[in-house]
Amino acid sequence: MKAKFVASVLALAALTAALIAPAAWAQTYPNKPIKLIVPYPPGGGNDTFARLIGSKLSERLGQPIVVENRPGAGTMIGTEAAAKSPADGYTLLLGSIATHAISPNLYGKVPYDPIKDFAPITVLGVAPTVAVVGPTVTAKTLAELIAQAKSQPGKLTYASGGSGTPPHISGEVFKSMTGTDLLHVPFKGGAPALVAVMGGQVDVMFDTAASASPHIKGGKLRALALAAPQRSSDLPEVPTFSEAGLAGYEVNSWYALLAPAGTPPEIIARLHRETTAALREPDMIARLKTLGADPVGNTPEEFATFIRAELAKYSKVIREGKIKVE
Repeated sequence: MKAKFVASVLALAALTAALIAPAAWAQTYPNKPIKLIVPYPPGGGNDTFARLIGSKLSERLGQPIVVENRPGAGTMIGTEAAAKSPADGYTLLLGSIATHAISPNLYGKVPYDPIKDFAPITVLGVAPTVAVVGPTVTAKTLAELIAQAKSQPGKLTYASGGSGTPPHISGEVFKSMTGTDLLHVPFKGGAPALVAVMGGQVDVMFDTAASASPHIKGGKLRALALAAPQRSSDLPEVPTFSEAGLAGYEVNSWYALLAPAGTPPEIIARLHRETTAALREPDMIARLKTLGADPVGNTPEEFATFIRAELAKYSKVIREGKIKVE
């Protein structure tokens, strides 16, 4: 009887310790730097967004947020690295429409599961797509661009940061909806693609407002339409696609924060709390506006539902558009 009693006490103690450990862990979290994997090269909109939210989170968590750029393979290299990292809250992913909606639908073999391998934290912000043209394009409006493209099939070119990236998909959706034939010119990253458009080597780009906005304001790019329900206060002179005559064009980029699946819920809750608080700070809202992005800050559950909806949406777009990686 005594042996059984001792065994029961030990089992109860072990169970109690197991229940207390996660809570205690969460109370001390974080006690060392946190790595934020960005599956994009430095200099683009995603990288800028990551460094901005990383700086704010560092202030609120009291630990450095170290941004690690891991670009390549349609964002799959960095995303896979995040998925296979320890689920301890010290590795996070700057997720996007590419990592969790486009690449999983576009490539035959994806080295991660966008649903099973990640713990959603929150959508950070949404950056609407903007159609921009360079100095050599004579079209002043979206209607004029469409008319020019129809009159010269295959002559106008559009740039992207690579096959399968959001600007590529955005361009293919545009072609499908307008019945035009634009030639896709992929680059190794969004920054060099924009440079090519600004330099006149490529005619058009369907980029995020976050990335293109500084160049639009600087006069190096001319914006023809914005994929948003209403005009942006940051770019008030740019009509929406609906106003420009192409209603239903809704291809927007988003930025999000995720952790590897299995990360303790207490840590997910802490990260969600601090991240959404940072997104509500006036200076953060103002900074995001200058990047052409609107803050979101939804719940992990809402974000999980959003991922599933985006996966279904772009599965349809890619399948019906017969879009393939070149």
